[in-house]
Amino acid sequence: MRLDGVLFFPVTPFGPDGSLAEPILARHVAQGVAAGAGGVFTACGTGEFSALDLAEYTRVVSTAVAATAGRVPVFAGAGGPLPTARSFARAAAERGADGLLLMPPYLATGPANGLIQYVREVTEAGGLPVIIYQRGTARFTPESVATLARDVPNIIGFKDGLGDFDLLQRIILTVRRKTQNNFTFFNGLPTAELTVPAYRGLGVTLYSSAVFAFAPEISLAFYKAITGGDEVRAQHLLTDFYLPLVELRDRVPGYAVSLIKAGVRLRGLNAGSVRPPLVDPTPDHLETLTQILNSGLQIAHT
Repeated sequence: MRLDGVLFFPVTPFGPDGSLAEPILARHVAQGVAAGAGGVFTACGTGEFSALDLAEYTRVVSTAVAATAGRVPVFAGAGGPLPTARSFARAAAERGADGLLLMPPYLATGPANGLIQYVREVTEAGGLPVIIYQRGTARFTPESVATLARDVPNIIGFKDGLGDFDLLQRIILTVRRKTQNNFTFFNGLPTAELTVPAYRGLGVTLYSSAVFAFAPEISLAFYKAITGGDEVRAQHLLTDFYLPLVELRDRVPGYAVSLIKAGVRLRGLNAGSVRPPLVDPTPDHLETLTQILNSGLQIAHT
């Protein structure tokens, strides 16, 4: 399975009563695919995976698969306690997902061999291709990633959400030295575009774009600039859109998700509020987001 281009991480819309809004999710996913997404990653971090129960998660995956209609691969999030992760992995497989993004086991912190076993068991439960997500409590050693890449055929990629470039370089070199697999590495930092130039220096060209969920024009403009060698346009977008967005994001914990959902609402799709413990942006922050969005759109359209 080949992933390419801008990877789309849709939000999970909720109605006024807080329940899952499947028609809005279907529209959101379909619009993203039509805009040019290279893959759909549903019910992941931006999609508030940790706030969904199994029944909701199953409906989210089903809706995303139907709305995508086979045009691009659909990956679903899984993670948390081992029994939960296995249940979600099985549900994703049953509902037609093409793969899993395996997120951390959250509060539990284990050694390398414990993480290896966690990944093995979740992968076996779903039987789907798996991309490991390194962030939070899931910090892998180079040897552990190489072991999984070599010994578990369904492990196809590694998404880095730590930003430890020394560790990531050692992981990349170790995997390449010890396996012959076509293993894919991803930039998975929040607002990943800001660090794309640095990751590309390590040969990591794929990245997740939360911005694509509410401003595909901006996300694609940046992608075309960075892949086409237009450094002036890329720097313009980084300086006048992505940098102020990251500065706003860092003001409140959880804004990496809340601002994206607010952006979706600003673009005319009523995706509802985030679920606790996340909070929606304050009116002042929403006004700042509007100004940042308008600036980015102006650059993208010129």
